Amino acid sequence: MAAVAVDFHCNSDGTPNNSRHIAEGIGHLDDLDTRLLALLRENARAPAAQLARALGVSRTTLQSRLERLERSGVIAGYTVRLSEEAERGQIHAYVLMTVSHKQSAAVVAAVRKMSAVRLLQSVSGPFDLIAKAAAPGVKEMDALIDALGALPGVERTTSSIVLSTKVDR
Repeated sequence: MAAVAVDFHCNSDGTPNNSRHIAEGIGHLDDLDTRLLALLRENARAPAAQLARALGVSRTTLQSRLERLERSGVIAGYTVRLSEEAERGQIHAYVLMTVSHKQSAAVVAAVRKMSAVRLLQSVSGPFDLIAKAAAPGVKEMDALIDALGALPGVERTTSSIVLSTKVDR
């Protein structure tokens, strides 16, 4: 699942504890780890035996790699990706938001309660947050975008409706 790193606790060097731990695990990625992660992005439910065959390693080797990647925080979890048929009819949009910095945490907390928002990321540039949202129709998407713009602390929004998806990993 997506995480928004708006408020986090830092050590004296400014690096978040969880980021340091993950970076240490990432530093040890080799070609096998990279290829395994690519296969999992395509199908995280693939059986271990199938993954091992595709990578040319034993099932035991594959399982120990998976456990190490999970333990080190490189793999943070597994999720569900809906089929195109299940998503058919849904309207998807990206909503870019400029947020008052003093109210950023409150905006994130409010957005977190909106089940139609599937992803919220803090970004650099002219906007502070990007929300990826889905709604059953144009009317509902319009209401969602209005609700995001009306949140206390949201100064401005710009929206883009998704017309089609070209790559989804």
